[in-house]
Amino acid sequence: MDYEQIAYEECIVWQKKMMKSSSVFGRAAVSIQKKVNEKIPQKVHDMITKSIKGMIKTVMLGSEITAKQTPIKEVSLVKREEMLKQKITTYKRLAAIEGAGTGAGGLWWGLADFPMLLSLKIKFLYDVASIYGYDVNDYRERLYVLQVFQVAFSSDKKRKEAFIKLKNWPETVSRYSSIEEFDWQQFQQDYRDYIDLVKLLQIIPGFGAIVGAVGNYRFLNDLGKTAMNAYRMRMFHAD
Repeated sequence: MDYEQIAYEECIVWQKKMMKSSSVFGRAAVSIQKKVNEKIPQKVHDMITKSIKGMIKTVMLGSEITAKQTPIKEVSLVKREEMLKQKITTYKRLAAIEGAGTGAGGLWWGLADFPMLLSLKIKFLYDVASIYGYDVNDYRERLYVLQVFQVAFSSDKKRKEAFIKLKNWPETVSRYSSIEEFDWQQFQQDYRDYIDLVKLLQIIPGFGAIVGAVGNYRFLNDLGKTAMNAYRMRMFHAD
């Protein structure tokens, strides 16, 4: 089989996976997360929520990152994905270094990792969009980036909902006349709920550096796989 056929079949497998429920281990992790959250002071939760929401809008609506993005045109899929795999490797290393550094700093540095990692993920997705030939200066492409993000970092139910929107993208994007119409509140809540357990463990002194490095590395790895298949699905119009 040629590369495009292999990529197509991998994309079909990925789509089926997106509609499945989590494993027993995954559901147990959610249960643990809820119990841990109940022991964290509300003011800490409020601060994290406000920080994430503000960072999302600042990064997504700003022009500083998008101005540097140049869509890559007239390149084969294999070349695009060679570039993407290099980007994934680079960003995983950056995320691990950043997570280890903030994790070693205790509570406040651990909390600071939320917006820092978020910014890194959005920058990565902008790079992915450009690699596949899409211009993130167009608000509709930023909306696609946000939808990919939600598929990667949401619970079972929310992931399925986000995936269906992504799969039916022409219909989904037709509902928006600007990026400001996006549901920012729901977005930040889904994201925060998904990563809470790892990020809360990261603030534990003496343990946070390891959790931060490993957790951030895994987050970028998962995001890379999701983004690759989301853009494949769009290009192939895969069933």
